[in-house]
Amino acid sequence: MLSSPDKRLALQAYEKVLELILAGDARPGELVNERRMAETLNMSRTPVRDALLILEGEGLLIRQGRGLQVKQMRLEDFLDALQIRLILEPTVARMAAGHVPDGETEGLRAELQELLALGDNVRADRAKVREIDDRLHGQIADAAGNPQLSQIIHSLRRQTQMFDLRSIPERLSDTCHEHLAIIDAVARSDGETAATAMTAHLKRVQDSIIKRLTRI
Repeated sequence: MLSSPDKRLALQAYEKVLELILAGDARPGELVNERRMAETLNMSRTPVRDALLILEGEGLLIRQGRGLQVKQMRLEDFLDALQIRLILEPTVARMAAGHVPDGETEGLRAELQELLALGDNVRADRAKVREIDDRLHGQIADAAGNPQLSQIIHSLRRQTQMFDLRSIPERLSDTCHEHLAIIDAVARSDGETAATAMTAHLKRVQDSIIKRLTRI
């Protein structure tokens, strides 16, 4: 078991490697070398090794012999993972309604409204939209009160995130509006509306990505 300092370093390395993957700097199919990655991140190899193992467990890296490779997500893989999210996350949103602290929902609402105020310039802040997206879905999953379910959703989101906002930047503004609908329903303890809003959000993501990928 990792000590607290070791765990913090591993999580820092994890976030940095994850950002490289989601930003496309570590491309699908690319081999990830532990030593070179440690040099890139200016970290020792131990936390980087731990971070790579976490990412392998989440399915973003796959084992190739003795090395690791950034997973090449096929359309079928994406659809399978999103189908499971469509089954689980609306139920989780229903369970979480009324259980996310007011301060968290108010903070997310304010940040989303600030992004929408940017108008067309919201596309320039994809990282911020993704960070809010992570927090919103994460807080809802955690508020449902089932840690195993929360972890499953976390892992599935990591897999589908490789296609999300980076692949469909035109959905940034729509995503903000959809998230506001989810937050509002959760904040007023309206489980059925929260579930409906979550279903609508995920189906729109699914439809947009299918359209984009089938045009390529």
